[in-house]
Amino acid sequence: MIQKAECGGSTVSYVILLFNNFEKPHQMEPLEGYVDWRKRPAVGGRHGGMLAASFILAVEALENLAFLANASNLVLYLTKFMHFSPSNAANMVTDFMGTAFFLALLGGFLADSFFTTYSIYLISATIEFTGLVLLTLQACIPSLKPPSCNLSKTEAPCLEVSGGRAVMLFAGLYLVALGVGGIKGSLPPHGAEQFDETTAEGRKRRSTFFNYFVFSLSCGALMAVTFVVWIEDNKGWQWGFGISTVTILISIPIFLLGSSTYRIKVPEGSPITTVLKVVAAATYNTLKSRNASHVVVSMDLNPSYASQSSEGEEVNSNKKLSNPSRTLSHNLKFLNRAVTEEPNHEFLQCTVNQVEDVKIVLGILPFFMSTIILNCCLAQLSTFSVQQSATMNTKLGSLRVPPASLPVFPVLFIMLLAPVYDHIILPFTRKLTKTETGITHLQRIGTGLVLSIMAMAVAALVEVKRKNVAEKLGKMNSAGPLPITFLWIALQYLFLGSADLFTLAGMMEFFFTEAPQSMRSMATAFSWASLAMGYYLSSVLVAVVNKVTRHFCQVPWLSGSDLNQYHLERFYWLMCILSGVNFLHYLFWACRYKYSTLT
Repeated sequence: MIQKAECGGSTVSYVILLFNNFEKPHQMEPLEGYVDWRKRPAVGGRHGGMLAASFILAVEALENLAFLANASNLVLYLTKFMHFSPSNAANMVTDFMGTAFFLALLGGFLADSFFTTYSIYLISATIEFTGLVLLTLQACIPSLKPPSCNLSKTEAPCLEVSGGRAVMLFAGLYLVALGVGGIKGSLPPHGAEQFDETTAEGRKRRSTFFNYFVFSLSCGALMAVTFVVWIEDNKGWQWGFGISTVTILISIPIFLLGSSTYRIKVPEGSPITTVLKVVAAATYNTLKSRNASHVVVSMDLNPSYASQSSEGEEVNSNKKLSNPSRTLSHNLKFLNRAVTEEPNHEFLQCTVNQVEDVKIVLGILPFFMSTIILNCCLAQLSTFSVQQSATMNTKLGSLRVPPASLPVFPVLFIMLLAPVYDHIILPFTRKLTKTETGITHLQRIGTGLVLSIMAMAVAALVEVKRKNVAEKLGKMNSAGPLPITFLWIALQYLFLGSADLFTLAGMMEFFFTEAPQSMRSMATAFSWASLAMGYYLSSVLVAVVNKVTRHFCQVPWLSGSDLNQYHLERFYWLMCILSGVNFLHYLFWACRYKYSTLT
């Protein structure tokens, strides 16, 4: 091994090789389906491992800092400097955040189909950098912003940004959203691919990677909602955008620095095409099943047919080494009709492996749907909880904490809990259950859903306590702070922080490990799409609640400018009930799910 490293003529490669061999002894064998950054066959022991993953974790911390530094405080910029109304600005931020997370599906799809995760990251980081440059220039140059004005003077209304200035603003924002989506869709699967899933040690290290990926997200978020937000509020938004621009620019060479260590999965074609092909073939063959000449292959199809296709291609795309010869399963039997011995059209010829891969993808969709309510809870608490804390005593000793900095609590808790979970809780459960995973992926996601139910219950009780204090002191119509510490609000954030760690890391690992190899990037992106749908659903839910309660109460539950007149506790109890029903829906599918991989 050392001789091979010397022949490469690179001291860096030699050091990397020693690091990986020390970490995980490995024969220097080519890795099927993987290449290095120069598109040469990747080699076990030289490519992949924790060293390669560490570059990805560092890059994600920087990228999340660049994204959240502006997103967390963007509503202020849009109202104060671009002169949008508060409601319009809030909707714009929600749309921006939701779009960024939804575009992770596009990034994952492109990584699976045409490009590599390595290429998608570089392209996406460049796009995000371009968007941030536009936003920075607009914040720096007064002529690119609407004229300054006094927002408190109603006789001379401020001019909302329009024309070319508005084009520049939205071009910058949605270039950032496109870049963020590509990065979120490519970086987690790129990191997970660095580990050998054929060994127990490799799978354990992959699980560690997902835990620390959430930890890295939190590190970036911590800097974003503290240091950068303070810079924006006190030094100017041009400095905040500038920091984000420099941060994403620095992340690119750091990512490239690890190039010689990466192993990169070769794209295997469009996963969506496979899904559509199987569904179309099953539907067509069902309609033609009355003809005797179109006989559907039996459930006990000869395994040799599973490895054949119309082009003689290799179709065992999932490469499940524990089960190289697959047969049609009994779930989703309708799709079994896609496999026929004599298809009418060459395009509709499907293999057993393709049908089983599509079944796996369809099988994980209910769990994707089950996490949307959780993310809806997260979105709601990031708005109402900040408003609650603004009516409370926000002093810690002599320090006054801005209500907008409240997300620091869940971020800090995740940063503490992630290492504890990985180094203490997980080894203990492995010994207790005598299994490789200790806690299965679905158990982990379910734990997060239970914690979200508890978070909403705590939020409702805290709101009852807050309003009782206001009522006893006769301050129901007063805008002044109440003599109750805002640390009560921090309780629900602690529960939500725990729920986020369990669910987000659990979702990414579950979707990645269960999905076929040709669909892993897009499947992992479901985690971000769930977050996007949670943001969108939160706005819809508030509107629906207000519309429905308007018919039963004198005023809607969540209407007006005085939070003390809201029935926020009822809304939280409603969210608690919805989360409970959602958990039962999750249990229904979880109890019936059969893992496609060893866990």
